Amino acid sequence: MNFKLKTSFTAILLLILIQSCTVPNPYQQIDNTNNNGGGTQTGGTTTPGGITLSGSSAGSNNSHKMGQNCMNCHYPGGSGEKVWQIGGTVYNQEGTTPTPNAIIKFYTGPNGTGTLKYTLSADAKGNLYSKGPVDFTGGLFPAVSGSTGTNYMSSSISTGACNSCHTGTTTGRIWTN
Repeated sequence: MNFKLKTSFTAILLLILIQSCTVPNPYQQIDNTNNNGGGTQTGGTTTPGGITLSGSSAGSNNSHKMGQNCMNCHYPGGSGEKVWQIGGTVYNQEGTTPTPNAIIKFYTGPNGTGTLKYTLSADAKGNLYSKGPVDFTGGLFPAVSGSTGTNYMSSSISTGACNSCHTGTTTGRIWTN
């Protein structure tokens, strides 16, 4: 009886996780010509502050395996050298080439509203990663900025395993210009 309950619970949890990763492309580009990293021209508020996460950094070339789910290795007890709280890859708009040195901000509200909680830079290979700590309580809304604009994820995240959903097949890749 206990085995059936555990198996059913695991199957339901897996179904929920798979279902949450089937949105075609949750990023929407919003014109943000001032590109100061906060808010939008459609009513968002710029919130100073936030914690700059350690890990990936602009210009760094230490990462690997672009586009793969970082959390397949970088988890407690995994084969990765470090444990990441956030890991993913930023691509160009076509989803074909990693975009180096993007800036990723995590807000408590959609489209750059609410409180800016964290900021993270992608490295020279387009990878972003941080060992945290990151508080996902209540969900965070990522905003990805490149050289010409900012894209906002329309739904909140409760995990930092970005490439577990953003595979380029069932869900569009994380992208910016």
